[in-house]
Amino acid sequence: MTKRILHVEDLMVSFDGFKALDIAFFELEEKELRVVIGPNGAGKTTFMDVLCGKTKPHTGSAMMEGKDLVSLNEQEIVELGVGRKFQTPSVFGSLSVFDNLMLAFKTDRKVWRSLFYRLTPQAKTRIEEVAETVGLKDALSMQAAFLSHGQKQWLEIGMLILQDPKLLLIDEPAAGMTDEETAKTGRLLLDLADRHSIIVIEHDMEFVKQLARKVTVLCEGKILTEGPIEKVQDDPQVIERYLGRSHGTRAEKAERLATAPAAVGSAGGNP
Repeated sequence: MTKRILHVEDLMVSFDGFKALDIAFFELEEKELRVVIGPNGAGKTTFMDVLCGKTKPHTGSAMMEGKDLVSLNEQEIVELGVGRKFQTPSVFGSLSVFDNLMLAFKTDRKVWRSLFYRLTPQAKTRIEEVAETVGLKDALSMQAAFLSHGQKQWLEIGMLILQDPKLLLIDEPAAGMTDEETAKTGRLLLDLADRHSIIVIEHDMEFVKQLARKVTVLCEGKILTEGPIEKVQDDPQVIERYLGRSHGTRAEKAERLATAPAAVGSAGGNP
């Protein structure tokens, strides 16, 4: 029987009277990979912000393993097992790939003791395993500043994995990547879904189709529809909301939605 890891109910965020988020119900199962799409201003980033504690909602709850994320601060949410990767990779460019991963390695040491911490053989092995998983095993000694954009994204995902998260929040991982990097990132996320629950925000519909899991469509802060990508891209509401009423027949708009990488909105800019 599949276990539910996240249950969201009546979640509302308002900015100066504008409802940026108004989700009545959302659930995520354990080891499920869910893609959230929507036009700019749909509430995708606000949803992520609430789940990681960056933004506090006006009403509602987000229950994870019996605890309400809404009532916790950002550090408590991390300790509960939620890890977030933002669109722009945040790595230490002056350090090697190995050192970046080492700094992210989850231990029970106190901050003041970290200066004297010596990496155990088990920890070193784990870092090397994660580096292999994200495709950076041959780049462990490389300075992170010299990695490609895609490699920096994979490094940050590796840094998240080393914190042993139960739920990964991944914001537009394919943005700025080459086609080859995008395909590799899709394979990586599918592999990680065997061990983690994952929510991905994405605009590139080809990438979304590669993941081929359940899709949630946000529009004006509300969930417009949910389901397999085939159902979502053929949904009349989705087609109309994304492409408007004055851009050809429904069949033509559906075709553009299915094939255009940026059909669901350009990167960034959504509250």
